[in-house]
Amino acid sequence: MTSREIVHDKIHFRHDPKWSRSLVTAESGGLLVCVACVLEMIESDDMASVRKSFALSGITEVLKCSPGAMRELLQQDHRVLMRFTASLMGMLHTVEDVSTLEKVQQVLVQLLLELQSEVSFRFVLDEIDKQLSDQHSPKGFQPTFNLLGTLVEAGRNVAHILVTQYGSLLGSLCSALLYPDEGLKASVLYVWLKLFRGSAAQSLPVAIRDRLCVLLLQTLANAGSPQLIRSCVGLLWLLVQLAEAVSVLMNCTDSQIMCHENQSIHTDSSQILGQNQEQQSLDCCHLPLILKQLLLSGDEMLQVTSSKCIAAVLVHSPSQYSAPFIQADIPEFLFDRLASTNSEMLLWSVYSCLVLLTEDPLFFSQCHSVYGIESLVRSLKEAQRLSNLEVQKQGLLLLTEILERQPPSVRLFPSGPGFVAASEAVTAGVSSSCLLVATQGVSAASALFRLNHQARPVQYSEVGRLVEAITDRFSELSPLSSTQRRSSGIVRRSSLSSQASRSEGFLLQALVCFQAACRLAEECASDPVLKENTFTAPSRQGPTQDSLESLCRCLLHCCDSIWIPTVTRMYERAPNAQILQYFYSILSSQFTLLPPLMPDFANKLASSGFFRLALEHKGLLCAGNRNPDLNASCCGFLQKLSMCLLSQSDPASGSYQSDVEEVENLLLYNLPSVCWRLADWPSLLCEAPGLQLSEHKGPRATQYCVVIMLHLALQQGDRLLPDQTVFSSVLWLLHSVQEQGGCVLPRSVLRSALYLLAVTQDKSPSLDRAPLNCISKALSSCQSFSSLYIHHPALLHFICRYPELAEKFGALVLELWLTKQTQQADARTSMADEEGDAGERPEQKPDIETVELLTLKYPTVVLTLLDMLCTREPPLAERALGVLQVLLGGRRDYEVDLCAKPRLLQALQRFSVEVVGHGLGQGHTTQAVNSLPLVLKLLSVMQASDSSSSSSYRKTDELHFKLLYHVSNIAGKLTPTNVESLLPAFSYLYCCLSLCPEHCADRVSGLRLLQALLDVDLVSAVVCVSTGSDLVEPPGVQDGALYPLSSRGVQCLSTALSGLLLQKHELLLRASVNCLSSLLDFLQRKSDTSVKHAVCQPWTRFLLYCLLNSEDGCLLHPAVLRLITLLLQHSSTSVLWEPDLLQVMEAAERTGVKELSREAAQALRLLLTQVQSSVLQPPPTEEHKQRVRNMMEALSVQTPVKSCSPSLPSNVLHVGDVFISLSDFTLTTG
Repeated sequence: MTSREIVHDKIHFRHDPKWSRSLVTAESGGLLVCVACVLEMIESDDMASVRKSFALSGITEVLKCSPGAMRELLQQDHRVLMRFTASLMGMLHTVEDVSTLEKVQQVLVQLLLELQSEVSFRFVLDEIDKQLSDQHSPKGFQPTFNLLGTLVEAGRNVAHILVTQYGSLLGSLCSALLYPDEGLKASVLYVWLKLFRGSAAQSLPVAIRDRLCVLLLQTLANAGSPQLIRSCVGLLWLLVQLAEAVSVLMNCTDSQIMCHENQSIHTDSSQILGQNQEQQSLDCCHLPLILKQLLLSGDEMLQVTSSKCIAAVLVHSPSQYSAPFIQADIPEFLFDRLASTNSEMLLWSVYSCLVLLTEDPLFFSQCHSVYGIESLVRSLKEAQRLSNLEVQKQGLLLLTEILERQPPSVRLFPSGPGFVAASEAVTAGVSSSCLLVATQGVSAASALFRLNHQARPVQYSEVGRLVEAITDRFSELSPLSSTQRRSSGIVRRSSLSSQASRSEGFLLQALVCFQAACRLAEECASDPVLKENTFTAPSRQGPTQDSLESLCRCLLHCCDSIWIPTVTRMYERAPNAQILQYFYSILSSQFTLLPPLMPDFANKLASSGFFRLALEHKGLLCAGNRNPDLNASCCGFLQKLSMCLLSQSDPASGSYQSDVEEVENLLLYNLPSVCWRLADWPSLLCEAPGLQLSEHKGPRATQYCVVIMLHLALQQGDRLLPDQTVFSSVLWLLHSVQEQGGCVLPRSVLRSALYLLAVTQDKSPSLDRAPLNCISKALSSCQSFSSLYIHHPALLHFICRYPELAEKFGALVLELWLTKQTQQADARTSMADEEGDAGERPEQKPDIETVELLTLKYPTVVLTLLDMLCTREPPLAERALGVLQVLLGGRRDYEVDLCAKPRLLQALQRFSVEVVGHGLGQGHTTQAVNSLPLVLKLLSVMQASDSSSSSSYRKTDELHFKLLYHVSNIAGKLTPTNVESLLPAFSYLYCCLSLCPEHCADRVSGLRLLQALLDVDLVSAVVCVSTGSDLVEPPGVQDGALYPLSSRGVQCLSTALSGLLLQKHELLLRASVNCLSSLLDFLQRKSDTSVKHAVCQPWTRFLLYCLLNSEDGCLLHPAVLRLITLLLQHSSTSVLWEPDLLQVMEAAERTGVKELSREAAQALRLLLTQVQSSVLQPPPTEEHKQRVRNMMEALSVQTPVKSCSPSLPSNVLHVGDVFISLSDFTLTTG
C-alpha cells in the first residue's frame, strides 16, 4: 500500500476489480482505492492500528474530494454496504486510539450523509440499540453516543425516527446517565442536546421526557467536571422551554424517581446502584437549589445560563413557580450578582429573572426588594455606561416593577441619599439617546413619584429635576411634515411610522408620569408635615430648595411652556383619546397646586381657545358613550376652569356664593352629557325639553350648562358659535322658559344669557316689542338686578340702546358701571403703590371710556348722571361728576348746558330753601351738604368751558343770572369753615366775572395789582401804599428818587421776580415778566442809573442762561422772548448776540415760524425789531443780520402789524378746584 493507493497488496489480487477505482483528488493527485481491501483491513485483528487509520484517512479523502464515488462502489452490493457500516461501528468499541476513533466516526457520518438512505440510518440505530441491549453496562459506549449525537444533528429525519420508533434506545440513553463515568454522561447528554434542539423533541414520549428530567436534576446535582456541568446546564436550558418539562422539573418527588427506574429492563448490580442513586433525597437535587449553586459559581457563563433557566421557568407560570425560588433566596443571590458584575449578558439575564420574581407578593414580604434596591440602582448606573440599550431598558423595567409593587408599609428610601441615587439613575435613563429606553425611564419615574417612596424630608428638588429632564425630551417629538411623509419610500415610511409610534409611546408615558408628579404634590399639600418638609436641614431651607411650592411652580411652568404646546401641536389634527385623557387630567391638577396663580393661568387657557378645544374633543371622541375616561377628564378640566374664571368676578350683590354653587352643580351634572359637536348646539338650545323635575339635571339643565359655557368662552374672546346664532338661540331659550310657565331661569344662567345678548347684539338685528318684553320680563324676574350685572361696555350699550330697557334698568346699570370703574381705578392705584413709591403713582385718567360709551350714542344719559349728582350719596355722585367733567372738557357736537343748567338751577333752588330754612348740616339737610359742593363744582366747570359769545350762553342769559343769584345767596349763608362748598362757589363767581362781557368787571390778582401800582409810580387815590415802620425818608438823592421804594427794595423786588421766573410756571412767567416790565419803566422814569444797575446785574445773566438752556422748551416761550426784549430795550449787557440771541434764532429756524403760536410769533417779531436797533456784543455778522431780516419778513406774513396788539384769550385754566382766567396774564408789549 503506497501513498497513492488504498489497497492491501497481499489480498488485493483476490478482489473483484469492481470494488476498486482510480480517482483524482486535489490533495494527492491520482488515488487508487479498493473497498474490499479497506473492509478486510478494518475487520482484521492482526492489522496494525496505524494501517487502519491510514486506510480511514484515505476513505475520508475520497468522501471529501470525490463526492458520490464511495456511494457508487458500496451500492453495488447492499450486503457489502451493511457489512462495511457494521465493521466501522464495531471499531467504535474495539479501537482505543482516540485519533483512529475520530476517523471512524468521521467516515461513518460522511458516508451516511452521502448515502442519504433511511435504511442506512435505521441500520445504524438498530446496531446501537442492539449493542446497548446486549451489554450489561454502557461502559465503552462514549464514542457510540458521540456518533449518535452527530447523526441526530446532521442526518435528516434521524431525530424524528429516533424519538418515534426507538423507545428502547431512548430508555438506554436515560439509563446511561446513571453510570458514574462523567465523560460517558457528557456524551449521552450530547445526544439529548441534539435531540432537543430540533422539532423532534415535541414527539418525545412523555415517560421518557419525565424520566430524563428527573435524571438530569440528579446528574447536575452530582456533576463534578466542568464539561458535564455545561452539558447538563445546556440540556436544562432546552428543557425549561417546555411547559410540561418545567412542571416535572419543579415538582418531581422521590416516588417519581422510583417509578421511572422500576421501568428499566436492567436488573444487574449497576442498575441497582443506579436506582439507589435516584432514591436520594430531593433536597440535594431540587432545581432552585441547583440553580442557586450555579449562581454562586465563578463561571460567568454558568451564571448567565442559570439566570436564563430561572427566567424560562418563571415565564411559564410566575404565580406557580416563583415561591420555590424566593424561598431558596434566589433573589438575594441575583441582587448580589448585580452588585458584582458589569457583563451585559449577565445583567440582562438577572434583570429578566428579577422582573418575573417581582410578580409574586412573597418577593416583597420577605423584603428582597429592600435588600436589593441599592444594588439595583448601582447596577443601573453601570448599565447606562454600556452600549447595549436592551440591558438599560430591562434594568429600568425591573426598577419600575419593584417601585410599583412595593407595599406602602415598607419604605425603600427611608433617607434622602437613597432616593437621590434612584432619581439620578432614572434621570439618566430618561436622558438616554434611545427613545425606548427613555420611555421605560419615564415609567420608572412615574412609580418613583408615589408618596410611599418619598424620603423624609421629601426631595422636592429631585422630583422637579426629573420632571424637567422628561420635559427636555419633548423637542424630539416634533411631528413630521406632510412633505417629508410623501417623499419617503416604503422602507422609509415604515421607519417613520415606527418613529412616530415610539414618540407617541414616550409622550403617553410622560403624561402618566406628569400626572403622578401632580398627584404627589397634591398629597404632600394635604399633609402638614410633608408640606412644611420639617426635617429639611437648616442649610437647605429656602424658598427655592426642596419646597413644595418650588415643585408646584416647576410643574406649572413646564406644563404652561412645553407640555401644552407640544400636546396641542402633535394632536391638533388626529386626537388620541388616551393621550388627551391624561392631558386634561394634568390641566385639572394645576388648579389645586398653586391657587394664587390660577386666575392668570385660567385666563390664558380660556383666551387660547381651550373651551373650544375640550368641547370639540368631547364631541368628536366621547359621543355615544365612547371613551368615558376622556369624557370625565374633559369635564373635570372644564369645571375647574369655569369655576376659576367665575371666582374672579366681583358681583355687586351678596348672592355670589349661592350662584357659584348653582353653576358648579349645573356643570357637575350636565357637562358629561354635552358630547355634541359645536355645530349641533343651536338645535340643542332650540329644543323644548318639557317639564324638568330636578333643578340641576335633565334636558333643560343641559341647555343651561351650554349657555354658561358660551358665556365663559365668549368672555375670554373664544366665540364657539357665530354671534347672530348665539343671539337668536338665547332669545329662543328665554321665550321657551317663559312659555313653559312656572319656570324661572336660575340667576347664574340669566346672568350668562344677559351677557350673551349684550355682547352679540351688534351683529344682530334690532329687537321689536315682543322679544324686548321677553327680555324685560326675564330681567324683572330677578329680585336684584345687581346680581345679574357683568362689567362690560356691551351691557351698557344693550340696556341704553332700547328705551324699554333703559327706563327700567338704565339707572341701575349706569350706577353699577360707575361703581365698578371706580373700584378698578382704585385697584390700579393700590397696585402702583405696592410696586413703587407713592411719588411714582401714575396719574389717574378721567373716565373717558364712560363718556365715549354713553354720551356720544345716548345723550339722554346726561340727565341720569345729573340726577345722580343731585340726589345720590357722595361716592356715586362724585363718579357722576367725574363723567360730566370729562364730557364738558371735550368738544362735543351738542351742548350739555342746555339740559344740565335747568336741572342744576332746580337743585340750587332747593338748596337755597334748605339753607335759609334750616341751615346746612341739620337733620334732613344732610343730602344738601353732600350734594352742594358737587353741584357747585359742576357749575364752575360748565362756566369755565362756556364762552360768553357761544349760542348756548346767549340762549340762557337769563338762566345764568338766576344761577349767579342763587350761588351768591348760598355762598353768603355758608360759614367760613365750609371750605368744601365755598371754594367751588367762589370759583363759579370768579368765572362769571372773568368770562362775562368786559363792561361787567375788571381783573383780580396780586402781581396784576403790583403791576398796576408800578405803572402809576406807586401813587393812587384808591390804593394806599405805605412803607414799613423801619423805613424813613432816605437822605440820599438816588433813594429819594425811588420813594416809597429804596435801592434795597428795588433789589429785593427784582430778585423776587427773577425767582418767580425760574419756576417756569405758565401764569407766573407771564405775570412776572409783565411786573418786571412795569418795574423797569418805573425805574426809567425815576432814575436812569438805577435801571441800568438793575438790568446789568450778574444775577440777570444767570437768569437768562437758566431760561435759555432749560430742557422745558423755554427758548421760544412768549414770556422769555418778552424778557430778552425788555433787557435789550434798557441796554442790558447781560444779553449777548452769541450764544443767547443766536440760540433763539436757530431754535426759531428749526421750528419754523409757521409752527409758532400767534403770541410767540408776535413776541419774536418785537424781539427782532429791538435787535435791529440795539448795539450788541459781540456784533452780529452780515450773514446774521441777513438771517434776522429774512425771519422778519417771514414773521410779517405770519403776524401782520394790525394783529400785533395784545390778544385777550378767554380760556380758563383749572388748577385744582381754582379757576383762573388767562386773559389776566396776557403779556404786555411795552
